[in-house]
Amino acid sequence: MRTRSMFSSVLGFLVITVLLAGGYTFLKDMDGPVVQITPNTGRVSPKSVLKIFITDTSGVRSISVGIRRNNVITTIFSRHFEQYLPERNVEVPLAEANLREGAFDLEIRATDASLAGFGQGNMRTLLLPLRLDMQPPRISVKTLPPNVHRGGSAVIKYTIDEDVSESGVLVAGYFVPAYLQKDGSYLCFFPFPYTMTAKDYKNAVDITATDLAGNVTKSHLTIMAYERNFKSDTLQLKEDFLIAVQNKLRDLAPEASASTLLGCYLYINNQVRTANVHALREITKNSAAAMLWSGAFVRLPRSAPRAGFADHRFFTWQGKLVGESFHLGFDLASIRNAEVPAGNNGRIVFLGNLGIYGNTIVIDHGLGCMSLYSHLSEQLVKVGDVVTKGQIIGKTGSTGLAFGDHLHLGILVGGVEVNPMEWLDSKWIRDNITDRVDAYLQ
Repeated sequence: MRTRSMFSSVLGFLVITVLLAGGYTFLKDMDGPVVQITPNTGRVSPKSVLKIFITDTSGVRSISVGIRRNNVITTIFSRHFEQYLPERNVEVPLAEANLREGAFDLEIRATDASLAGFGQGNMRTLLLPLRLDMQPPRISVKTLPPNVHRGGSAVIKYTIDEDVSESGVLVAGYFVPAYLQKDGSYLCFFPFPYTMTAKDYKNAVDITATDLAGNVTKSHLTIMAYERNFKSDTLQLKEDFLIAVQNKLRDLAPEASASTLLGCYLYINNQVRTANVHALREITKNSAAAMLWSGAFVRLPRSAPRAGFADHRFFTWQGKLVGESFHLGFDLASIRNAEVPAGNNGRIVFLGNLGIYGNTIVIDHGLGCMSLYSHLSEQLVKVGDVVTKGQIIGKTGSTGLAFGDHLHLGILVGGVEVNPMEWLDSKWIRDNITDRVDAYLQ
C-alpha cells in the first residue's frame, strides 16, 4: 500500500513537472516583437524607402506591411524568414505601392518564433498614420551675398514654405547645412573654397531642401564671385630640417615611413595633414544654431604676420619636386608664449593635440562658423567652456609642424578653412554679414 502511494506521488510530481515545463515553454514569451520604423515623420513620398527594425528574443518569424484605407488592407510587402534571428532589418520601398495623395494608415504585422498560440507565435501590429506628399518644398531667398572672393565666406538668408528634414547650400556637391532661426528663416554660411576658380564656383553653388516626405528641391544660386591671388613659393628641403621633423613628429608616421628622413616628412605633410582636415570637418558638424559672435574678430595683439592664407608651397629635395601644401590659416608672431585671445564669443568644442596643428583649440561661434588656434604651448580652457571675445584661452608655441613660436589662426565655415582676414575686418563683417542678416528682419 505504501509502495503504491509512493508511486502515485512520484507520478504526480512528474506530471506536474512536465506540465510546468510545457507551460514555461509555451508561455515564457507572451509579447510580440518590438517594431521600429524610420523615417517616422508622418509623411512619405513615392520615393520613400521605409526602414523597419524588428527585435524579439525568440527570433523573428515573419513580417507583412499593408496600406489601410476605409478598413480595407492592401498588402505591399510580405516576408517569412527561414532563419529565426533575434534582429531583422527590412527595407520597404513605396515606389510600387500605388499610393494616392492624402492620408492613409500603414499597418505593420510582425510575428515572433515563440511557441505561443500553439506554435503560431506572438504577433505585434503597428498602425502608423501617414500622408502621401508629392510636392517639393518652395524656397524664397531673402538676401544674397553682395560678392564673394576666392577663399572667402558668404551668407544667405531664406525661408521655406514647410517643415524640412534638411536644408542648406551645395558647393560643388559639398553640403553645408543651414540653421533654422527663431523668426522662421534659415541662415547658411558657406565657403568659396580656395581650390576653385571664380568661373567654376559661379556654376557650382545650389540651394537645397528636403521635406519630411523626402521630396527634394534644388536650385542654382547666382553668386557674384571674384578671383583672389595667393602667394606661391618653392622651398628646398634641407637635411637638418628633415631631421628636426623626424625627431619631433616621428610618432605621427608609421614605422616604414618614419625610417627615412624624406619619407617621414612626406607622410606627415600629406597623409597626416589630410587626416587633420577631415577631423576638423567632423568637429565643425557640432555647431550652435544661433549666431554667438558679434562684430569683427580680434587678432593676437602686437603681432606680425608670418604666413598668409592659402599660401601655396612647393617642396624640392635634391633638385626634384617631392610635394606641396597649402597654408590654410594666418600665422602671427609676437613674443614667446604670448597670451592668445579668443577671436570672438563662443564655446570651446575641441582641445587637444591635432597632428600638424599641434596643441589646438577650436571655438564654435554658431551657424557652422568656428575659429582655430594652433601650435599652442599652453591651453587655458576646457571643452564646453563659454568664452568671450578677447578672453585669454592659451599661449603661443611651436607644437606640431612648427619650428618657431607663433599662432596659427584659422577660420572654418561649414568645415572648410577660409580666409581669416575677412573675419578680422569690421567693414567686411558689416557689409557681408551684419547688413545682410539684419536686412530681412527690418
